[in-house]
Parts: sequence; structure tokens; C-alpha cells
Amino acid sequence: MQKRIVALSGSLKEQSSNAAILKIISAFVPQEIEYKIYNGIDKLPFFNPDLDNENVAEHLTSFRSVLGSAHGVIICTPEYAFGIPGVLKNALEWLVSSATLYEKPVVTISASPSAQGGDKAHESLRLVLTALGARLTDDGQLTIPSLRNKIDQQGVVTDKNLLVDLENLLAIFIQNLAKTEKA
Repeated sequence: MQKRIVALSGSLKEQSSNAAILKIISAFVPQEIEYKIYNGIDKLPFFNPDLDNENVAEHLTSFRSVLGSAHGVIICTPEYAFGIPGVLKNALEWLVSSATLYEKPVVTISASPSAQGGDKAHESLRLVLTALGARLTDDGQLTIPSLRNKIDQQGVVTDKNLLVDLENLLAIFIQNLAKTEKA
């Protein structure tokens, strides 16, 4: 069975560096693995448990279905006000009752122009994912500081070390996905 990885960007910005990072990762994905960047978290309604019933919004059903069919998820987020963007938090809150990410391997990446690499957003993201029961590993995370010095305006990586880090992160993730299947 073909493995599927779904990637989410925490940024809605049209020229998002976080979305660019997810596109860069796609270049390292082996052909036998399906890799999809999910766009549409901005279409989800504001989280309200009262709306989580048989009449749930179509976008939410699609979102849960796409993530549910994935063998693993990669999330790349910026840091806004020392946390994850509201739109990403909203999307993740919609997964609480569905157990969509329960025991699912998830890689976390934060990217920021700051010298800390969005470490507070990264910590917040991992805390939320822990509450959702996602499978997180120490080798399945990356913070990218000083992003403006590593990716140009067109989303091209100008820092060779970042390319190596992203390629290694994906390779480890794929190995972990294989281990998960055998366990």
C-alpha cells in the first residue's frame, strides 16, 4: 500500500515561507510516497463543538478525511504573537473529537525571521498535538531561525544547511513511518 503524507502550512500568506518549505520538502519525497500539501484550513468555520454533528460543514469533512487517510502529517508554521496562528489552532481544534491525529506520526517545523526560529510557536504546536494524541518524536521536529537569510523572496532555499536539514528530517520521518507499520 502506498504511503501518504499530508502537509499543512500554518500561514495563509500568499508568498508564505512556510508553504515554500513544504514545497521544498516535496522535492525529497520518494516516488512511491504520495505527498499532498493541504490548502483550505482558512475555509473551516470557527471551532464550535455545537457544530460538530451529522450536519458538519463540507470543508471540515474533507479536512478530516484527508488527514485521516494520511499515514503521517507534516506541519510547518510561523510564530505569531509567541504562538501558532489562529487559523492553524482552529483547524487543530476541529480534530479533537474526531481522533483524526490519534497515534498518527506528525513532524513539526517552525520557521521564523527571528533568531529563535519560532520556538514558542513550535512548543505551542507540539503541546496542542500532544493533546490530540499525535505521535511526536524528538527527531521529528525542526526550528528554522533567521529564515530571511535562508530562503529568498521566490521561496528558493539559499542556505545549503537548511536543504540538508529538511532532507534529513523527511528521511527520518519516512523511516519512522515504516517502523510504525511494522509495529
